[in-house]
Amino acid sequence: MIAVPRKTKQYLLAATKVLVLAVTFGYVFYKLKNNASVNLEDFIITVFSKGIISGYLLLLFLSLAAANWFFEILKWKVLVSTVEKITFKSALKQSLASLTVSLATPNRIGEYGAKALFFENRMRKKILLLNFLSGGAQMFVTTLFGFFGVLYLLRNFNVNYSISTLASFGIGAVLLFVIGYYFKEKELLLKGFSIAKTTRFFKRIPFQIKFKTVLFSAFRYLIFSSMFYGLLLFFEGNISFSEAVPLIFAMYFLVSILPTLFIFDVVIRGGVAVWLFSFVEIPELIVLSTVLAMWLFNFVLPAVLGSFYVLTYQPATR
Repeated sequence: MIAVPRKTKQYLLAATKVLVLAVTFGYVFYKLKNNASVNLEDFIITVFSKGIISGYLLLLFLSLAAANWFFEILKWKVLVSTVEKITFKSALKQSLASLTVSLATPNRIGEYGAKALFFENRMRKKILLLNFLSGGAQMFVTTLFGFFGVLYLLRNFNVNYSISTLASFGIGAVLLFVIGYYFKEKELLLKGFSIAKTTRFFKRIPFQIKFKTVLFSAFRYLIFSSMFYGLLLFFEGNISFSEAVPLIFAMYFLVSILPTLFIFDVVIRGGVAVWLFSFVEIPELIVLSTVLAMWLFNFVLPAVLGSFYVLTYQPATR
């Protein structure tokens, strides 16, 4: 193997950092510039047209976004404690930097590799699995609340759906389970990973850690769901809390199961939200403004903060 000089490694690392930030913020600029549904200038004018009250409300929404990320960082700190003790500051750095890296990747899949880079080679497979567990806990909470949201939707609105489609979905889920069971000892996709090994790894994690992971995921879910409702009211959406909550639950469930390319991520989320809130006659512009504001508060602003940690990143000692 040819040894790469230290200086060359430093230049390559610096170039990679610049490239990552260029792609991330190029993506953000592209989404804001080419958002045909919501004009950015009109969006800003709407936000600040409410006078001094808008400043207080924006501060409230910023606090909710910070609380959302507080529990995400705390969840990551608790999970990583099963393999290595880290401080809250380290968990913050890893979480925000990985968000910055993953923002322009499909379904934020880049987060898995980004977090693993903060650890030594021997620990990276475990970090990938812990990140998977973190996402799985969030998905569990989303599905749990989403079930009641979808049930409310089907019972109270005229939603066209096909029994054959639902049956096909159920059969597909059963087939996936059967295939997974059959290949449980096989290494799939990544060397060293199999369903059996992954299951054994998760079983070794203490129940208290799993419980905290789900609990913090639930706190996050309730925070950003409340934030979505608050933003709907901020943009003058005339809807009661009891009407909005099940639709918000259904929305987060539906967008979480739709695979998206990064270019269409916000578009698909906005489309699902517009469709759901059309049942209660909330104007499209209000819904799309809310979706855009959620994206800015919960993803773009943390990604800006995370860019500092991307720039200051140094590879873990091997």
